[in-house]
Amino acid sequence: MENELLFSDLGVSEEILRAVEDMGYTQPSPIQNQTIPLLLQGADVIGQAQTGTGKTAAFGIPIIDRIDESKSKPQALILCPTRELAVQVEGEIVKLSKYKKKISSTCIYGGEAIDRQIRSLKRGVQIVVGTPGRIMDHMGRGTLDLSQVGVIVLDEADEMLDMGFREDIETILSSMPAARQTVFFSATMPKPILELTRKYQTNPEIVKVLRKELTVENISQFYYEVRSGLKTDLISRLINLHQYKLSVIFCNTKRVTDEVTEELNAKGVPAEALHGDLSQAQRTKVMNKFRKGHCSVLVATDVAARGIDVENVEAVFNFDLPLDEENYVHRIGRTGRAGKTGTAISFVSGRRDAGKINDLERFIKTSIDKAAPPSVDQLIQMKKDQLIKDIHRQIAKSDENQIYEEAIGNLLAEGLSLEQVALGLVKLQLGEAVDKFKEMNFTPDRDRSSGRDDRRPRRDRDRSDRDRSSRGPRSSDRGGRKNKKEREPNMARLFLNLGKKDRIRPNDIVGAIAGETGVSGKNIGEIDIYDSFSFVDIPKKDVTHVISVMNTNTIKGKQVNFEISKP
Repeated sequence: MENELLFSDLGVSEEILRAVEDMGYTQPSPIQNQTIPLLLQGADVIGQAQTGTGKTAAFGIPIIDRIDESKSKPQALILCPTRELAVQVEGEIVKLSKYKKKISSTCIYGGEAIDRQIRSLKRGVQIVVGTPGRIMDHMGRGTLDLSQVGVIVLDEADEMLDMGFREDIETILSSMPAARQTVFFSATMPKPILELTRKYQTNPEIVKVLRKELTVENISQFYYEVRSGLKTDLISRLINLHQYKLSVIFCNTKRVTDEVTEELNAKGVPAEALHGDLSQAQRTKVMNKFRKGHCSVLVATDVAARGIDVENVEAVFNFDLPLDEENYVHRIGRTGRAGKTGTAISFVSGRRDAGKINDLERFIKTSIDKAAPPSVDQLIQMKKDQLIKDIHRQIAKSDENQIYEEAIGNLLAEGLSLEQVALGLVKLQLGEAVDKFKEMNFTPDRDRSSGRDDRRPRRDRDRSDRDRSSRGPRSSDRGGRKNKKEREPNMARLFLNLGKKDRIRPNDIVGAIAGETGVSGKNIGEIDIYDSFSFVDIPKKDVTHVISVMNTNTIKGKQVNFEISKP
């Protein structure tokens, strides 16, 4: 049977077998079973698979085994939508090629000094992993030679198209040798992906992993009805009650990500935020802290979390329900990995959210059970258990016990019994928490006519952010437009020194900003392109970050200068 196959049955090299054994893999996953033999034969492949299915090894293993180790020129190119995913993929390539001593790889992406990347390419590498914008940059500089590249992989191709990279992808594909192997991996297969496969692939083999294999068999899924303003309270209670060591919380906006992180830390839950406003160095620092367990909670947006691969995540929280069903699958796939079990928890704060739960159940063909928030008795018992542990830990410490014993003696001298002293101290420790537990009502109060949560400030703000982020980038290259719409109050206009004469188009600008800064292409607004300059609207909160990053980068190989547009 297929699930009884071993890696040794797939025709891979001894070096690869040793490497996968070191990595703890025993049997290939379904996507690996079906894909590795096809890629080893040189076939073009369309793989429909999501994060957590083992797709990186599915294309990484045959790439490594087909490399000509006598040549130090790039022979394989892997495109990824984000820096995080690119770093993760190249890290996997390094592990898989551990015993192929003459094979080297490099990762190139925006937000990092390009000089280091140029030096790495000049030393000679056979496998290049990178984001489309930075790959185009190196092509324009002449520092990346694609003439001997025999295989290109587009990982998470649907996400790259959503971020505005289609034009870059087509330019890269068109610049490669005609006799090449072209591989697409995508969670979904929308029409634009199929158009690219028809244009750039030859008789591709289609490999599809069924959704039931992707998502839910080892993940328990629940939802809680909860007031919007009490979501972080409920998260902290659930983390403490179930003693989750590593959790990921997903929010739909950067602002909410920061708010949730701040609130959790204030409640004593060590949390770090991960979103597009962070520099690459900051992202790396956050991920290292999370992997090492120095913070127990990662609060992230969907785009920033692409490519996160941490094995021991026990729970995923959907603070905000995702904007589409595919993102839900990506989110909960962060837990229950490598054969382990996991928990996915979603929060519902009104009728609209309840409708989304129904949509998700239809999409994943599995029920998401409603759960009751922890009862007051459960929470009190949790605090009592923790107090007992704390007392044992304090008694075990022998330092300065005399001071505390004298205090007990003073209390006994007042005529109190030992039981009364203990009762008073326990009340001091637990009383405030118990009172808060009794007052806390997580369940939303509903307006009879609308079914909406009666505590709406944060939710209303979140919804307005979601509405804005759901609008695609608006573009125009018409000079001197009349009756132009007023700019949205949360947007700022930037001037850049490239225009029609530089053959710049709206997708070039969107792709460059999204790829280099992490700002989602969906959040980029109006674009006006004139003969020698252009304008682009971006969220005000991203202005400083975009100018700082983009002014050290290029668009279509040309140095770009961004400035705040003068009114």
